[in-house]
Amino acid sequence: HVQLEESGGGLVQPGGSLTLHCTVHGTYFAITAMAWYRQAPGQERELVASINGETSYSDSVKGRFTISRDNNYNTADLQMNRLRAEDTAVYFCSAEIADDAYHYPGHYWGQGIQVTVSS
Repeated sequence: HVQLEESGGGLVQPGGSLTLHCTVHGTYFAITAMAWYRQAPGQERELVASINGETSYSDSVKGRFTISRDNNYNTADLQMNRLRAEDTAVYFCSAEIADDAYHYPGHYWGQGIQVTVSS
């Protein structure tokens, strides 16, 4: 049974920084990709950043956010700099995880964590 745990959210002033952490718990064969999404009130969930060997970012965060994975590959961090009010949202960690070598990876989500950018 796989679970994703997010931490590091909270309230920060405009222009400030925050780092989100995502840890994959459980037993699995391999994590093929990890990503961060966000969803603001009344809006659809959008992809913010992803990493699967290479990194990719949405235009709205490019140059301000950095996604990374640790050497053991079971965590993914999202370093967020120069935060703006429009970055306020619930941020979700996601991962593509294979249970074994014979099946395609399944898509897993964390429960989400609130990030609020406000003075």
